[in-house]
Amino acid sequence: MHQVLRAIVEPGFFSSSAVALAAVVGGLVALVAGAVGVFTVLRGQAFAGEALGDIGAAGGSSAYLIGIAPLWGFVGIAVAAAGVMETIGIQRARGRDLATGIVLGAGFGLAALFLYLGTTFDNTTGATITILFGSIFALDKAILPAALVFGALALAIIVACYRPLLLSSISPELAAARGIPVRLIGGLYLIAMAVAVALAAVTIGAILSTALLIGPAATALQLTTRPARAIVTAGLIGLGAMWLGLLLAYDSYDWPPLHHGWPVSFFVVTLVLIVYLSARILTRGRTRR
Repeated sequence: MHQVLRAIVEPGFFSSSAVALAAVVGGLVALVAGAVGVFTVLRGQAFAGEALGDIGAAGGSSAYLIGIAPLWGFVGIAVAAAGVMETIGIQRARGRDLATGIVLGAGFGLAALFLYLGTTFDNTTGATITILFGSIFALDKAILPAALVFGALALAIIVACYRPLLLSSISPELAAARGIPVRLIGGLYLIAMAVAVALAAVTIGAILSTALLIGPAATALQLTTRPARAIVTAGLIGLGAMWLGLLLAYDSYDWPPLHHGWPVSFFVVTLVLIVYLSARILTRGRTRR
């Protein structure tokens, strides 16, 4: 068994403090994204999740400019954007998409400005690459308490609003008829989604964060129709993709063409896609039988 592990895992993987921190933060993010992502898919708001992830680039880049941790910028701009989307949007899907598109355009403009200012003043593209594609092995230990608090906040919102959120996701009209404050529940859900996307942006980058939010959840809903079971399944899929992605990225330092390592975000997104396609094939086979 020891020889097998040595053949699969590069020396120093389990003893590296950077890997340990990445595994803890990445695992937390995967679980939060799985829980929030199931409702994102059920509510048909994948576009909103993508928009919040892209807008997060503005927050991360602004955080670099003023010298604070990118996580605060990601969370701050994502929550603010979610509030604006909820304020100017309406309950119909067309209205939500319109509000999302407006906020997304403004967010892209701010991201372009802040990234330009960052590369101009610092004369480096390292911050830009980190914001857009993530750098989970370079996380600071100081990020862990904040990530735990934000993750707990998102999960607390999902747990506290689970039943009304589920009903309003499936049938907003029926939820309103039963006296559920659909607008309030939707606003709280958007805050949870903003936090989940911001946490994912810290690990695999702003432009790829939606893959961790949508991919595992969509896969889980292919495998089960029970929301609670789908949340657990999505969390496990995301956790497996994150941890296996860390292992492959660590091992890839000896891989061609540059022998400098492949990004964790590439492996995570690729693994999520493979699992999703496998689930699609499996469910189609069951349907035919």
